[in-house]
Amino acid sequence: MTAYLIAACRSPVAPRGGALAQLSPEGLALPVLQAALAQAGLDAAQVDEVILSNVLGEGGNPARRLALAAGCPPTVAGLSIDRQCAGGLDAILLARQMVLAGTADVVIAGGAESYSRRPRRLRTFADGRAPEAYDQAPFTPWADRDPAMSVAADALAVAHGISQEAQDLWAQESHAKALAYHPATSELIPTNSLERDAFTRALSPAHCARAPRITGSITAANTAVAADAAALCVVVSERIAQDHQGHAAHILDGATLGHIPDQPGLSPLPAIARIMARQNLSPSDLTTAEIMEAYAVQAIACVQGADLDPARVNPGGGALARGHPVGASGAINAVRLFHEVTTRGGTGLAAIAAAGGVGSAMLLGA
Repeated sequence: MTAYLIAACRSPVAPRGGALAQLSPEGLALPVLQAALAQAGLDAAQVDEVILSNVLGEGGNPARRLALAAGCPPTVAGLSIDRQCAGGLDAILLARQMVLAGTADVVIAGGAESYSRRPRRLRTFADGRAPEAYDQAPFTPWADRDPAMSVAADALAVAHGISQEAQDLWAQESHAKALAYHPATSELIPTNSLERDAFTRALSPAHCARAPRITGSITAANTAVAADAAALCVVVSERIAQDHQGHAAHILDGATLGHIPDQPGLSPLPAIARIMARQNLSPSDLTTAEIMEAYAVQAIACVQGADLDPARVNPGGGALARGHPVGASGAINAVRLFHEVTTRGGTGLAAIAAAGGVGSAMLLGA
């Protein structure tokens, strides 16, 4: 039994409060789903399940709402998941498991996030105190081992000797690669009149020097901006893939593993190591890799820790040049990887870290 990706699309990514701010998660995802089905040569009536990662939304099973809006059969229950930043990639891995188990032939999987329209969160108390607004939910049961993401990123930089200059240079290169890259019309679906990723720019050393400091070596220039976007993949069985006339990529392997909870930036490394070992692959066997850039330091540390060739990492730029729509970011990496692998051939890796020390990785083969 084998699972394939036969289409993979995304919306442009826009910073919160920008061109996509008026759209709900399913509003972002619907045109992407419709485009992916059209490219796959499938009808909504053939969909067995929709799996959608969403972290910041209002709940209410947005995967089900998306399935209904898309005209999928009412039997499609929709599965909404929240594994923080890793959720978009995990949705695709869950779809693969359904196909491998023989319980589905066609699964739409990915993520959608509207940072702009996230509800305000309030923590209530049994003693009658007034509710308190909060931004970051707890990711561990230990308050002293649950740092803010930027604090954890700075600690990673100190522990691994990664300077601010190195982080800024990585960010500059991410923007430069994104500016030079022109997504295929099959990858990027214009949404709300936006046709390109809105944040990408010619980031210079002068810009980096002026960027507001968040903490330590972590600045606004070497941190991905909060954003809105959606990305979806069509995951199918071998039977469906055989009838597909376009590009297809074989999902070779995938894993999601926990790691040190108070240092989430390194959490993709165990998942990467496991799937590379299971497939008997070395880093030199990879033709491309899409590594999450929530922070430049996290991407640098993962590339070093997995012994990846930096020249093969994020060839079209990464999240530093696009933005970080939390629940969709892993799916965006998967979409980018699909188009790189089906264009260039070979074997590709997608990997992403999540708060609380969770990491996910996937291998695609042409």
